[in-house]
Amino acid sequence: MKFKISSIAVAVMLGNTAVAEEMADIERVTVTGQYLSINESNSVKTPTPVIDVPQSLSIISAEEMTLRNINSVGQIIDYTPGVNTTQGEGHRDAVVFRGVRSTADFYLDGNRDDVQYYRSLYNIEQVEILRGPNALLFGRGGTGGILNRVSKKAELNQAFTGFQTSLNSFGGYDGQIDTNFTTGDDSAVRINAMIEHLENHRDFYDGDRYGFNPTARFSLSDKTLLDVSYEYINHERFIDRGIPTGTDGRPVEALEDIVFGDPENNYHELEAHVFRANLQHQFTDGVKGNFNAFYGDYDKVYSNFYATDYNKGSRTVELDGYIDSTVRDNLILSGNLIAEFDSGSIGHTVIIGSEYIATNSDQNRFNPLFSTTGNDRERFLVEDTLNFRGMSGVNRDGLNFTVGFDSINDDTRVDLDVLSIYVQDEIEISEHLDVVIGARFDRFDIEVFNAVAMDTRSRTDNEISPRAGVIFKPRENLSLYASYSESFLPRSGEQFTDINGSKNQLEPDTYSNQEVGIKWDINDAISFTAAVFENEQSSPQVADNDPATLDVIDQEISGFEVQLNGYLTDDWLMTVNYSNLDGEIVDRTGPTGRTPRELPENTFSVWSTYQVNDVFGFGIGATYQGESFIDNGNNAVLPSYTRVDAGLFYDISDTMRVQLNVENLTDELYFPNSHSTHQATVAAPLNATLTLVGNF
Repeated sequence: MKFKISSIAVAVMLGNTAVAEEMADIERVTVTGQYLSINESNSVKTPTPVIDVPQSLSIISAEEMTLRNINSVGQIIDYTPGVNTTQGEGHRDAVVFRGVRSTADFYLDGNRDDVQYYRSLYNIEQVEILRGPNALLFGRGGTGGILNRVSKKAELNQAFTGFQTSLNSFGGYDGQIDTNFTTGDDSAVRINAMIEHLENHRDFYDGDRYGFNPTARFSLSDKTLLDVSYEYINHERFIDRGIPTGTDGRPVEALEDIVFGDPENNYHELEAHVFRANLQHQFTDGVKGNFNAFYGDYDKVYSNFYATDYNKGSRTVELDGYIDSTVRDNLILSGNLIAEFDSGSIGHTVIIGSEYIATNSDQNRFNPLFSTTGNDRERFLVEDTLNFRGMSGVNRDGLNFTVGFDSINDDTRVDLDVLSIYVQDEIEISEHLDVVIGARFDRFDIEVFNAVAMDTRSRTDNEISPRAGVIFKPRENLSLYASYSESFLPRSGEQFTDINGSKNQLEPDTYSNQEVGIKWDINDAISFTAAVFENEQSSPQVADNDPATLDVIDQEISGFEVQLNGYLTDDWLMTVNYSNLDGEIVDRTGPTGRTPRELPENTFSVWSTYQVNDVFGFGIGATYQGESFIDNGNNAVLPSYTRVDAGLFYDISDTMRVQLNVENLTDELYFPNSHSTHQATVAAPLNATLTLVGNF
């Protein structure tokens, strides 16, 4: 039964509402809940069908995530064109959007979620990935794209409870519950909760995650709806920074089973409290308001040691490390007015919005001090287990050492205020031609106190980010588009930790995207999209020969991507994705001939499910990532790989399904990502997860 629901959900996700309704009728399945996408993307903030959005985007629903045993952002990225994962130092989600690495372009219900951690998906209705600069709707960042999670909301006049429990072949397990109940004619409460114990193939790895998210919905009137939510997040896990590369620049496969760190002091801990409120009001038939309040309080610490050098001849490795803590609170207030009206024969969908963000962030980092070297690095003999545990051990020369995080690296206190105003008009000039035009103004005001230098610096940036697009629709099911958009990133960076040195004198980096594409609903069941794009980054730098002047360095990343999604028959679903990326590093002397790091030229993925009969179905897929460079010097390489995944689904009853998902079916040894030269992630071997999914 759940498998059939998933089929309907995918049809809806693709924008094919007609086929979804037909399936629901044929299979006599009632889908409880409401998919927010229907044929619209929540992250574009207007009631715009996906086929009319002049931008590449991908959407995956909660049902599909469950069916394919997807429980992390990284697993979604594996099957999405134009993006790939990066290691994130073993403690955070990190995505490379069209060649631009990001740890901050994450959003929850359209609200910035920029703290570095691994995001859970237990309370998520769908995940939306938009490619290309997105400053108009999301502000600073979004330079290569953004990832928006849409949370589950309470539903009026509905009563249901769903559950899910899993056990994997490494010994990890999890449990989730999703229950909704009415509290009156005009109110309802929904509670999502999860517990997860983490295990994998690497020594010392373990972790625990807890999440609790009650939400409530109130119908204040026929035209006014209020959603409120609180989420408690508690995550803890071992940090594994991977293995070194050899003289050939490739990960040393002989070291695949060795963990380079301190088993007791490579860890990440996060505790957070997140409050959200959303008020929707229909002022008139053509004017709607949407108002949000978001407050997040985060307390995070991560400690890690990792390899910085490897010598095969002496079979020694050098370790460095640090302990880093962040205490941050984010207050976000935003509001949109959406008006749909006609001026003569021309239709308009206008969004006018404003956003205010107040962030206070204290962060510090301490480097280790080894008693044997008097500095932050030490060398070890490479054995099955390094002789290092609990901040003490024996170095390569047989000398006992102790180590403590005694050397302060930085200690900064940040006060940030951002005020934004934006407007966009989707203009329907005729039945076949639409134009989108808009701009956003951001005032980015930051003050940073550097406690180490006892220095306070501030900077204010005023930036305008335009967006324009043209959509030509020769038929209702076919659109051809061209678009241009811009974004910017202040010199304080994604995590705005400092503006030391000359950074407080430099203008933000700016990013622009030119894209042309096609979106085609081939029939009621199959959708095809393709896009060709070029992203350009302009970065002002202090001139080498004259510090009083600036050089503006540009570099480009171009490429194309293709997506094909849909039902080849009533029982056979196919999803195919391909992307091609090309870029070159440019410095003051011009093009260097080097390729930006973590930019695979080719990525490809395919996933297919087949419903054999009323109770049994199976799925199989593969994801391929071409060779890429670990570093911008192009000295270290991540080899290409292909991973094969599969799933079996059996409906025990109308309300319960058991499924078996297998990742890396061929037991491939591969290295999906890295952080720097000697930190290549060792991917999991063949592993299986048995899941029971039900509702009542």
